[in-house]
Amino acid sequence: MKILLLQLKRIGDLILTTPAIAALRQSFPQAQLTLVVSQESADLLPAISNVDRILIARRNLRDLALFSSVATRRFDYCIDFTRNDRSASLALLSRARRRVVSYRVREQSKTRSHAYTDFVRVRMRDMHTIDYNLALLEPLRASHAPTAPHLDLPQIAYEKADALRRSWKVVRPYIILHPGSARQEKLWEPGRWAEVIDYFDQNNGCDFVLTSGPSRDEQTHIAAIKNKAQQRITDLSGKTDLLTLAALISGARLLVTVDSAPVHLAGATCTPQVILFGPTNPFHWRPRESQAVILQGKSATPVTEFSPVQPRVPMSQISTEAVIGAMDSLLATHLATEPS
Repeated sequence: MKILLLQLKRIGDLILTTPAIAALRQSFPQAQLTLVVSQESADLLPAISNVDRILIARRNLRDLALFSSVATRRFDYCIDFTRNDRSASLALLSRARRRVVSYRVREQSKTRSHAYTDFVRVRMRDMHTIDYNLALLEPLRASHAPTAPHLDLPQIAYEKADALRRSWKVVRPYIILHPGSARQEKLWEPGRWAEVIDYFDQNNGCDFVLTSGPSRDEQTHIAAIKNKAQQRITDLSGKTDLLTLAALISGARLLVTVDSAPVHLAGATCTPQVILFGPTNPFHWRPRESQAVILQGKSATPVTEFSPVQPRVPMSQISTEAVIGAMDSLLATHLATEPS
């Protein structure tokens, strides 16, 4: 059996597709699984397991080779986790006898819907993203047992992370702050990040490490945080590739971040984390299989009840006290479980 999987969204979406991939591999151990991903997710590919072949959609002339490869492969099944024009074209080119997608594509584009044969009655807006991806396996009658995202980080990623820690003299247990995001509306105020850094420098025996992507906007945000903080902090922002960042996160005592890709890296490596949500809904994206405290809005306590529909909330509503309290709670839990 040959199965084509189309996941052309971002890094977090790909990580949250790994439970569905694992379920397929468990149900069909002899199947040949081909995964197509976006160029934005390419750096993550060495950590993606349970597939036999991975193709990259680059949105340029090199995609001609991708389309040719898909068209000549003769797949039995195609599952489209993406539901856009490009993935519909790939589904149609696959000539798979069963091409699966959410029924929502019929409501969004009659033209696009002609690319598919099976329409599963699920909507992403009603479900956690992992559950949505697993539900699309229904026509194949695949087992849904695995529900936790998973990454197989290569050894070189751990070696690079260790080398960075040695180079920057991070010798104590460490906490990672990842304040950056590609979306400006997800950013928390630099002064509040600085208050967190200053509080824990005086009250905690951990090193603090700043990480972020290399983009100009994220680097500007990091510079503003450092400018306001009174205490020293190790700045590794823009100095890691994606897999090295994942390895750093896996060794951290705690990650504190906004809703961004590191949330899912921590979820896949079982690292405790405090996550600041604003305009995005944690119902769809929160980690469920690892220790995570969700903060959103004006409440001083973590969010424990989630709804598929909620209004957008400004990040500015999250208080410094709420973040510090959540961090204290998780750090205390970690110390309590450490062997004496």
